[in-house]
Amino acid sequence: MEDEYAKLVKRMNPPRVTIDNNSSPDTTVIQVESVNKPGILLEVVQVLADLNLVITKAYISSDGKWFMDVFNVKHRNGSKVKDEGVISYIKKILESDALNFPSMDSSVGLKSSLDYTSIELAGTDRPGLLSEVCAVLADLGCNVVTAEIWTHNARAAAVVNVTDDRMGCAVEDPERLLTIKKRLCNVFRGNNDLKNAKMTLSPPGFMHRERRLHQIMVAERDYEKVEDEMEGNVFKTEVSVSDCIEKDYTVITMRCKDRPKLLFDTVCTITDMQYVIYHGVVHTGKMEAYQEYYIRHVDGNRISSEAERERVMQCLEAAIERRTSEALELELCTEDRVGLLSDITRILRENSLCIKRAEISTENGKAKDIFYVTDMTRDSPVDPRTIDSIRRQIGKNTAFDVRWNSSPPKPTREETTMSSLFGHFFKGRPF
Repeated sequence: MEDEYAKLVKRMNPPRVTIDNNSSPDTTVIQVESVNKPGILLEVVQVLADLNLVITKAYISSDGKWFMDVFNVKHRNGSKVKDEGVISYIKKILESDALNFPSMDSSVGLKSSLDYTSIELAGTDRPGLLSEVCAVLADLGCNVVTAEIWTHNARAAAVVNVTDDRMGCAVEDPERLLTIKKRLCNVFRGNNDLKNAKMTLSPPGFMHRERRLHQIMVAERDYEKVEDEMEGNVFKTEVSVSDCIEKDYTVITMRCKDRPKLLFDTVCTITDMQYVIYHGVVHTGKMEAYQEYYIRHVDGNRISSEAERERVMQCLEAAIERRTSEALELELCTEDRVGLLSDITRILRENSLCIKRAEISTENGKAKDIFYVTDMTRDSPVDPRTIDSIRRQIGKNTAFDVRWNSSPPKPTREETTMSSLFGHFFKGRPF
């Protein structure tokens, strides 16, 4: 009976999306109103993240039965969202009755999950790991269609979609899959790794790839510090958890270097840890981001123990830092072929480059690969002569772009006081 009533409420109050390009001088304002439901905030943020939109401000309110969010967004080049196709897509997706939509990732839409085998990998990170994985897959007759690889705190995780390089379809033979698993686990395990490496086939049904990588990394306990990877960085991540007793909330505040998809990473982690964001505010300066959330556990209770408080802080810090890399960004675009990824990663390894993160995609016969790399021997800026050597080895037929994600300048006084200003944002608000 309650299910039927809930359906009636949804039909009477369909989601409404307003996209405004006039009220803000430099951003597009997107307002989303809907009947509240579990996970809706993450689903909305996922749409914006998959469109590569930068969220500069956000106001979140989902107390009670109604959900209302306001996002100030822009493209990564700084322009407003004015393309009618993009605007139409946002409205169509966010105003759908069920926000269970496919990702805008290049990994989705190219092939269905029936056309490839999706492999999840987890283990200890080390220089040359991705190169070894790609070499094994090529040797076993597997072509990498799409992949994403993350490393953090000496742990590595990957979601790799492969096909049979002869048949162009999913690998289904049980014996062959077992061989792939044994070989890849041996690679991920390494010589002196006491921890077990893991290789699993992704479960049936759609799971957003980046959300799944967060989940794998948490399962690998990468939030347990091995070393301070952010030491020396002006914008060291700061996460605090406190109580708002008068409103019966737990308050999470985060201050860190701003970057694309930051909001997705934090909201994804909070959601997967079984917490609900009731209210929140997000604000970014020139280089810094500030986030403040009022949350409760899904059972309606505030965080009650110091151990739980510490784990939330650790997991959110890890979620922020997994994509924060002071590394050289290499983007390559060329004709796809069997063994291409194995050759590229071998060239990077032979030039003493360590791959910190990678995004691999293929579409319409073209391969587009992005690698975030550091010097393998010094974990420092890459010598320009090394880049010249890689260009020569890869060949003239490959489009090759280089971007350095350098350390940011010191924050201005305005940016350093941002947290104190927003720390009082909700005080006295009648929730």
